[in-house]
Amino acid sequence: MLKRDALLRFVAVATLAGALPFGGVESTRANNNVSSSTAAAPVAALKKLEPAERPIAAVIDLYIDQKLAAAKVKPAPPADDANLLRRIMLDLVGRVPTPLEVKEFVESKAANKTELLVDRLIASEAFVDHQVNEFDWLLNEGKGTLRPYLADAFRERYGWDRIFRDLILAEGASKDDKKAAGHEAVEFLKPRMKDHDRLTNDVSSLFFGVNISCAQCHDHPLAKDWKQDHFYGLKSFFARTYENGGFVGERDYGLVNYLTPAGESRQAKLMFLTGHTPDEPQRDEPDNKAKKAEQEMLKKLADKKQAPPKPSFSRRQLLVNTALSNGQRDVFARSIVNRLWARFFGQGIVSPVDQMHSANPPSHPELLAWLARDMADHNFDLPRLMRGLVLSKAYGRDSRWTAGERPAPELFAVAQVRPLSPHQYAASMRIATADPEMWSKLADEKTRMQRATSLAGSARSWASSFAPLTDNFQIGVGESLLLANDARIWSEFLSDAGDRLVGRMKTLKTPQEQAETAITTVLGRPADAEETKLLAEYMTARKDRALEAARQVVWSLLTSSEFRFNY
Repeated sequence: MLKRDALLRFVAVATLAGALPFGGVESTRANNNVSSSTAAAPVAALKKLEPAERPIAAVIDLYIDQKLAAAKVKPAPPADDANLLRRIMLDLVGRVPTPLEVKEFVESKAANKTELLVDRLIASEAFVDHQVNEFDWLLNEGKGTLRPYLADAFRERYGWDRIFRDLILAEGASKDDKKAAGHEAVEFLKPRMKDHDRLTNDVSSLFFGVNISCAQCHDHPLAKDWKQDHFYGLKSFFARTYENGGFVGERDYGLVNYLTPAGESRQAKLMFLTGHTPDEPQRDEPDNKAKKAEQEMLKKLADKKQAPPKPSFSRRQLLVNTALSNGQRDVFARSIVNRLWARFFGQGIVSPVDQMHSANPPSHPELLAWLARDMADHNFDLPRLMRGLVLSKAYGRDSRWTAGERPAPELFAVAQVRPLSPHQYAASMRIATADPEMWSKLADEKTRMQRATSLAGSARSWASSFAPLTDNFQIGVGESLLLANDARIWSEFLSDAGDRLVGRMKTLKTPQEQAETAITTVLGRPADAEETKLLAEYMTARKDRALEAARQVVWSLLTSSEFRFNY
């Protein structure tokens, strides 16, 4: 990211030219100073894990600080209050804070104000809405079909094990059958029914942290853990699954055969990723006559929109039972812990998150083991883990690094700059362009939160217009052209109506007031004197087109790197 002096130079040039170009201000609260470095020295292995009863945040900081000490790296200082508030709100409720929320948090003298904030956010409907966005994207690439189920899951605080069970068992019918229990959960399996290879790898990657596709044609070339037997053993749990008339069914029979690289034909046996081979009842394959009769029966059921009969034994149920059993659930627990860590810290304890194997060890093995144990011991409570993550000192560090070469990211010595997801960006643009005075006129904190959630939700349709997150995030040409040329940007975010920021700026008496209001409202922090001076000079120079000048200033802040990233 660019330093803030880029913003100052940019505006200064624009002021001299008499007009601000149709491009974004590049400002630098999101200063990443990205550089690569060698892997940090390994921390000495601990004799045993920290006691289970210790708070999550305390354990995180203990293990992170131990490795920092071993690497002789002094971490970045804590982020300031406004920075921390913005980061937490983006991560927990998917939007930037309002000016009033910034003021109240920064001015609060309560020693536990961060803890109070986090608990209030997690208890809100906005938290539910944001987790639905995040997990819908994770599980179904943001297609929206799982949203009704996920809303119930987070509102009722289902554990991750319950969510896994519901999605894999897929009990119920299509989303059109509202009377069927768990009807929306089938939308995880249904799109994958025609390709069991894809289904196998998706389940392995999403729930167990292992992209096992490389073991489909041969044993994994890099990770000795994963062999063809693992891929086809996991696939065997799904081989009997099918879709019939919008329902997910499962047969009592069906075998998986595959060829080894040497051309040898093998029959797969059920095998979990740990190598565990669970037992199942033996059943003979039906003859062709019986299979034909079954097909005729299924056609009649589909025509009547009735569910197929349940199998006498379910391999998918066996997979769920195996993955969540005491001897095997560590794989399941580590994967979700690592995914959430990557989401909140910008990098997993194991990275990439779908490459959890012996050739790619965790940066903090004891920490991952402790968090996985804690997750399993507390019913896979997702909000509880999120709370622990954001209350840690490691999470709350500044993202700026000024002490030479930036430390290796796996040390977590400094906060990583993370691009906003499409939903975060859309919601934040709507919040940041609302009238800043509106919030103080609402009755209480609960009403203000509800209003903010409603505004953020009204911008959901914008999400598909923005660049999705990738490992090497780059803003695409489409997003740039949208921000530069689409008239909807002006009509929705830069309107001068009375309930919008630009409308409020029109009522202010001086360019200085306008500049300060724009910066504090959009960027969620106090404006410094030099920023205020330069923006005020620009608006003074354009007093013949005061409204357009105000719009250009707000637009430039909205499209700046500082606004586009969570830092």
